[in-house]
Parts: sequence; structure tokens; C-alpha cells
Amino acid sequence: MGYWEHRKPVIRSRAIDVGDLARAAAALLDAGGLRSLTLRAVASQLDVAPASLYSRVASVDDLFDLALDRALADDPAIDTAVRDADLMDLMLTYYRHLVRHPWAPQVIAWRAPRGPSYIRLSERMIALLTDAGSSDPLTSAYILSNFVIGCATTAPMAVNEAATEIDRDVAPLYARAHARHAVDPEAVVGTGLRRLLSRP
Repeated sequence: MGYWEHRKPVIRSRAIDVGDLARAAAALLDAGGLRSLTLRAVASQLDVAPASLYSRVASVDDLFDLALDRALADDPAIDTAVRDADLMDLMLTYYRHLVRHPWAPQVIAWRAPRGPSYIRLSERMIALLTDAGSSDPLTSAYILSNFVIGCATTAPMAVNEAATEIDRDVAPLYARAHARHAVDPEAVVGTGLRRLLSRP
């Protein structure tokens, strides 16, 4: 169960602002990755006692939920794409967002995003897929999302992939193709999306 299913009621008039919590958590993750996010670190960013965070969150897992949605909400390119883009551009914009926040695909892998910004993104995807005639827009949205999330997860290793030698004795076809391939992660995403979107 995530933050969005069990939000704590605000009892104290001076309780910590949940938006401030979310931004501090996202900033820590952007700067240091998954291991950098702790209740103590967020409390230090906000100059409060760690125990005071429990007025708004139950655990560090809630901070991951809040950071994930806040990063999406604060991305102006996502905001524009959700309003105006076609499906291809929307998915490419989402891919670029995830690449800018490399911790986000890792969090999505174990905490389904259910915050308002992710719900708006999902709603737009389903609307576009419905308009395009998809008979099962939710499954189609999952396929596209999972493809983009997976590509964003592996994007950081593209440089190593290009530099890695392939043993021609073990895999001659792969070695030949690898030697000719100009590794461009976003180009791979674009090609994959075009192929997925061309299917009924």
C-alpha cells in the first residue's frame, strides 16, 4: 500500500507541508540516487526533527511515492505533452523525463505510481489510445509505459554497451550487427514506439 492509499489526516495546524516533503525527497534522489533518500536526510533539508515527518508520512516508502509524483508534476515538458502532444511525442517526453531522473524507473519497478500527476499521464495515454481505436487501451498503455520505463532504465549503460566487445566465435551474427550499430538510446525508443504503435 502506498502513500496515495493511506494519506494521513493533517491534525496539527503547523504540520509540515507535503509539497515541501516531496520536493526535498526528489532533490535528494536527483542528487544521490535511491540510497540518499532517508527520513533523516529529508528532515535535514527541511530543518526539522526527523520525528516531525511522521505527521505526514508513515515511512520512507511514502517519500518515494511523493518524490515520484512531484518530479513529474514539476516537469514543464510533461505538462505540455499531457495537454497537447500526440501519443508518440507524449511517450518520448515521458522517456526523457525518466532519463533525467534515473531513480524514477527503479522506484516504479516496486511502487506503482498512483499520485495525481501520474494519474493524469495515464488518463491522457488512455484517451489517445481510445481515439486511435485501441480495443483495450489500458493494456496498450501498460505495454507502451513498460517499454519506455525499461528503455529509460537501461539508457545509462549505452556508452558501456557500445564499447563492449562481442566474441565473434560465440556470437558471430550479434558481433557483426553490434560493430555496425550506432548506439543511440532515444533512437531505439523511437523505433520501438513506432513499431508498437503501428500494431492494432
